[in-house]
Amino acid sequence: MPEQTQRPAAVGTVQEDNDRVRVTEFRFAPGAETTPHVHQWDYVVVPQTDGELLIISPDGSEARSLLTSGVSYCRPAGVSHNVINAGPGEVVFIEIEMKAHPIPENQIQ
Repeated sequence: MPEQTQRPAAVGTVQEDNDRVRVTEFRFAPGAETTPHVHQWDYVVVPQTDGELLIISPDGSEARSLLTSGVSYCRPAGVSHNVINAGPGEVVFIEIEMKAHPIPENQIQ
């Protein structure tokens, strides 16, 4: 059962969603969170602002992640966490989820 908090919710706006990718803009007010979730696809995060995120894993362990505007990073499917804006300003990033559709070898040219 997800933990119940008094934090505001991060706002996700889907910009594109098709059979290959989902692109979502996330906006986090100071202290806002995603709530615990699991990523079903590999994904890339493209920060639009600098900021600091607090990442809480299902076992309760915590890590901090510093975001730099324009400096992307990727993570594999299966990542499970709650993401919280740990800084004093709004954090904005674009998340690109890559839905698995491998090209059969006989179609690669």
